[in-house]
Amino acid sequence: MKTIYRTTLIVVLSLILVLAAAAGIHAITANQPGSSDRVELSGQAPLEPEKDTCIQCHVDEEFTNIWTPLGRWVLFGAAGLILLFGVARSASVWRSREEWIPIPTRILSWIDERYQLSEFMKPILSKPVPDWQRRWWYCLGGLTFFLFLVQGITGIMLAFYYKPTPAEAYASIQFIENEVLLGSAFRMIHHWSANGMIVMAFAHMLRVFIMGAYKPPRELNWVSGVTLLVMTLAFGFTGYLLPWDQRAYWATTVGTEIGGSIPIIGDLALVFLRGMEYHQPYIKPVLRGPCPDPSPGYSRIYGTSFHHDPETRINETSLIADKH
Repeated sequence: MKTIYRTTLIVVLSLILVLAAAAGIHAITANQPGSSDRVELSGQAPLEPEKDTCIQCHVDEEFTNIWTPLGRWVLFGAAGLILLFGVARSASVWRSREEWIPIPTRILSWIDERYQLSEFMKPILSKPVPDWQRRWWYCLGGLTFFLFLVQGITGIMLAFYYKPTPAEAYASIQFIENEVLLGSAFRMIHHWSANGMIVMAFAHMLRVFIMGAYKPPRELNWVSGVTLLVMTLAFGFTGYLLPWDQRAYWATTVGTEIGGSIPIIGDLALVFLRGMEYHQPYIKPVLRGPCPDPSPGYSRIYGTSFHHDPETRINETSLIADKH
């Protein structure tokens, strides 16, 4: 059998199967009135005939049940699009008598004809890489960058619902976990990708150090890598505070105390990390919340009191500084 006839037969059979499946599912799931619905009782008005669930919803402007549930629309819509794409692809091959060119390749070719990007990207993409540099431990830097992209995407999505105030931070986290669609999943992806990014960054730096890849002429690569590692640790430390729960509070307290124990500049580091102002020679260490001072007349010294009741709710931040 020729290719054109075989393709036509497959398309026709696919269309018949899709229509038969749609008709079968609709017949099974359609509301079938019982025999008692057809019986008219004496002295009563006849029962109102069943309305068509596809047309009547448009007439009454009630879009609560349009023919079938969303899943069937997605299923048969995707099947129809695949069928139409196959017909268009076969028709293109029959008409041009040439091999089919994928859609992404056509788009890239169209863009390249107008902007000549291939000339710019060719030296970068065509750089020869020896086989011994294709082992998995040479991919640690790329994995770190990939996890950084995951952090950025998930962090932006979480920022739509997160409220950076001491009184509402923990409640917003609970709202993301329990109310937002896939909120818990995105938060866990953000959490574990942050841990993975730190692990991959350390592993990458360790690999570079062991293999001597920091030696000339790559000194600046090493300096930039160490800088990015420090920034990664700083981002991880500041992000640990955002849930504003007991663990975040005490972990940040311990971390800032470590910074405050640095000789000579320890007090300045503590001021920088906690956002405190020295109005007295000695100030009891307290942690400032991640929000502006709600009372301009008070110093920016806050003590946060957490009390988890059976519903794991958090109390608001209490102001403990005296008015100056």
